[in-house]
Amino acid sequence: MSQTNQKTGLTRQMGVMALAATGICSMLGAGINVVPFMIQRNVPGIGPYVLPAFICAAIPAVLAAFAYSILASAMPRAGGSYIYASRGLSPYLGFIASFSQWFGLSIVIGVVSYVIVPFIRDVAVALEWSGMAATLETGVVRVGLALILLWFFVYVNIRGAQMYERTVIPLMFLMFGLGAIVIVAGFYFTPSDFDAALMAKEGRGLEISGDNTFDWGTFMAAAALLFSSFIGFDSIAQAGGEAKNPSKSLPLAIALAITIVGGFYMLFTGAVYHAVPWEFVAQEAMVKDISAPGMLSYLMPSGLAVAVLAGAAIALINDLPAMLLSVSRLMFAWAEDGIFPKQVAKVHPTLHTPHIAIIMSGVMASIGILGSHFAGDFFLGIDIMVTSMMVNFLLMCVSLLSLPKVNPTLAAEIKVVKNVSFQKALGFSGTVILIGFLAVHTWKDLNAEVAAWYFHSTPIWLIVMAIASAIFFYKHQNLKKEGVDTKTLFSTLPPE
Repeated sequence: MSQTNQKTGLTRQMGVMALAATGICSMLGAGINVVPFMIQRNVPGIGPYVLPAFICAAIPAVLAAFAYSILASAMPRAGGSYIYASRGLSPYLGFIASFSQWFGLSIVIGVVSYVIVPFIRDVAVALEWSGMAATLETGVVRVGLALILLWFFVYVNIRGAQMYERTVIPLMFLMFGLGAIVIVAGFYFTPSDFDAALMAKEGRGLEISGDNTFDWGTFMAAAALLFSSFIGFDSIAQAGGEAKNPSKSLPLAIALAITIVGGFYMLFTGAVYHAVPWEFVAQEAMVKDISAPGMLSYLMPSGLAVAVLAGAAIALINDLPAMLLSVSRLMFAWAEDGIFPKQVAKVHPTLHTPHIAIIMSGVMASIGILGSHFAGDFFLGIDIMVTSMMVNFLLMCVSLLSLPKVNPTLAAEIKVVKNVSFQKALGFSGTVILIGFLAVHTWKDLNAEVAAWYFHSTPIWLIVMAIASAIFFYKHQNLKKEGVDTKTLFSTLPPE
């Protein structure tokens, strides 16, 4: 039986399965079906080193996951990352970092919505529905269908936890089942099989002419971008106000999500590159948006290829409800503290969801759809999100280090990894490594050749941070004028 939160209107209905599914569904999707292959366009020269770069990218993600798990056990509230940094480090840093996180993830929700359509196009191509495939390539249809999908899942989130769980959990298992077909097929077939299939279907052979020289700069730039594939487990923390037995279920769900997804990533990516030569992946990525199932469809019987392509579309679709939950709870937490308009913290009286925050997140994601379309390259949205999340994860590691000094009362509430020395080691390692990844990612972005300055993600992120700073100082000053004890406000947890 659910326990109603009398002060906020949220209900603690989500168990470990629903929480883990939230993290898993936020991480899988574009991260597994698109990014490891389209990276050949975004980081030219990575060639055959995608899988090692993936493993390298997992290191800071695992350290950040430890930080999240430890902090979640002590501060189980909605808007997790904002609460952790605002109570354990600085309310200003907590807000601007989580604001950029909200902005980045909201844009990526739009990016994912936009990228789903080519997957549906690939299904049409596999079914030889050439007219439909051509229609799905048109801008109006692609944008319109993306908006319809997005707002359907806005509705799912507003309807409440029960409908949300009935959506994400079955789709999660379906996603793993269909993904397993890709893994088996990828390790079963060889590049020779692919060469023969390409000749049979398109009358052309493989052009093996890529440069496989290893370069550390390229490798680290790829690892920094692939880091985006591990972003998503933090959505579990954002649901801290709706988790059952949160001090135990939140850390457990985070551990399950990153372990399961990390293993699945390695098998999936390794399988595809085992069957499809990286030279072909790199060549195709330069001329069109590609996906793992789309490439493996050359090798599979038509019926199985269609099923796998449909499964990839489902994996992307499944990103949407989980990510919408995450970003809306951040807004809810800001509003609870008075750093955002109080109306945003309103909870529907019967559905027990922060419906206004969910709708506002949907509006922001719609901008992401339009931005992806007009920018002509969805990696701009990915880059913005990577910058935002690297900064956010960095602050989580710093918060883990600062919490005992800044807020010893909350530090005493930590339920997992209680050894202070181990906490410091995790926090310090994560801080150092994430600073390095952030530096590499920023350097790559600022040195990229783009048509205009606003196609660089770094200046866009800095503008967002400036907007967040203005909002914080304005609202913080208003709180003081209203007689609010801000020191107490930002040192204690929001109402249960």
